[in-house]
Amino acid sequence: MRVSRRGLMANAVALGALTSAGACDRLGLGGSSDALGDLDATGVAAAVRDGQITAVEALEAAIARAERVNGELNFIATPLYEYGRTRAAETLSGPFAGVPTLIKDLMPMTGQPTKYGSRAFANNVSDQQPPFMDALLAAGLVPFGKSTTPEFGLTATTETLLGGATKNPWDVSRSSGGSSGGAAVAVAARVVPIAHASDGGGSIRIPASCNGLFGLKPSRGRTVLAGSPDRGVDISVNGCVSRSVRDTAAWLAATEASGEGAAFPAVGVVSGPSTQRLRIALDIPNALGREPDPEVRAAVEAAAELCRSLGHTVTETKPAIDGAQFSTDFVLLWAAGAAEVVDLVRSQAGADAPLDQLLEPLTIELAEHSRTQGMPALRAAIGRLQAVEAAYAAFFETTDILLTPVLAKPPVPLGTIDGAKGMAVFNTLPDYVGYTPLQNVAGAPAMSVPLGWSSGGMPIGIHFSSSKGQEKRLLELAYELEQAQPWADRKPGVNAG
Repeated sequence: MRVSRRGLMANAVALGALTSAGACDRLGLGGSSDALGDLDATGVAAAVRDGQITAVEALEAAIARAERVNGELNFIATPLYEYGRTRAAETLSGPFAGVPTLIKDLMPMTGQPTKYGSRAFANNVSDQQPPFMDALLAAGLVPFGKSTTPEFGLTATTETLLGGATKNPWDVSRSSGGSSGGAAVAVAARVVPIAHASDGGGSIRIPASCNGLFGLKPSRGRTVLAGSPDRGVDISVNGCVSRSVRDTAAWLAATEASGEGAAFPAVGVVSGPSTQRLRIALDIPNALGREPDPEVRAAVEAAAELCRSLGHTVTETKPAIDGAQFSTDFVLLWAAGAAEVVDLVRSQAGADAPLDQLLEPLTIELAEHSRTQGMPALRAAIGRLQAVEAAYAAFFETTDILLTPVLAKPPVPLGTIDGAKGMAVFNTLPDYVGYTPLQNVAGAPAMSVPLGWSSGGMPIGIHFSSSKGQEKRLLELAYELEQAQPWADRKPGVNAG
């Protein structure tokens, strides 16, 4: 029985101010003198398509922006400037033709470095790439770098022994979130309008929340493959972080699986809000019954009131799930993925290789936790997690949306939860990130919407989720929220645009 976290593990194992669809008409290229201006990705693509700018000009603007702020924020794992320049000079097609972007350093690209945030793979060059990467290139995107991630995406902050800390542009002393921290920082700091991200326990939604972005985690099976399907509980999916709902909607349409064998009917491009009013379940304490920070509670309550003002019904209720058991089982599943990575490193580096010089304490200790618990415990955990999936689905027979925090606190200080601190710190994570793993286990879509702000000026994402296959419902709600309470004009203190 093989258990892995696709997107965390499968990629490693594979080593073997926008408020509507017309908003770019208002923005033009204002706010910056370069080719990107304040445009979102859809706006950049339109400018390239209409001949206002070229893909080369857009790329050079993004590279210049990266050079201005990467030294302070540290979001690029590997620059791929010449790769990007070669691609930008080609004839490109697709919905994002000519849009510069970054690819998370858990996603292999043929012939390019993929380090997985780990010293063990510091010199690794991928000899293949998955269909998801093919889809991004088919969409016309122009990658010019790999974005930073914690080692193998294992924790909720982007701080590694390999490359150091990726810093939050709203406050450089704070975490950027993880595991798509580099992607989120680059988008928030106005280096690129959109960036690839992946999510195995909150890794799109957490950094979106920390950086004031929109982040949608798709359903299990919604997009084309990014690795080998898992025969246990397949929890990781790929997507993006962006500054506008329409960008994420277009990205989803460009990467979703379709045709024979697709898990769901195609969504296509969702272009605006719906007139349907929704039944929204509000649940603010986390799975362990613990209260979030008062500012987080206030932000979620304000979001609930906003939904009520828009005509939706909001009622306090929650799925019938044993939160403590769920947390224990999810950690064991997570640890099983780390054990696979340790086995892979041993097989490549040799049985006598000094693991503590190749891998971070968290990876090693998670793997040991998996081995200590053993396969019978893992099988039992998987059985219980599959029951959680069924309970989650049953909950949505009488509701449309679940509304919770994304995180229990605003972004934590750097050094609080990094992988160098091992399992002792990791075991405290449910108090911070306890809201997001449920949808990974359930295979359901969820999104972080940048509606809240702390008194200190830090973003507080609001978490909306639904049942399997309901990305359209979430995106339509997101459009409505974006129109009611726009966020795109906000810029962090450190920005390149």
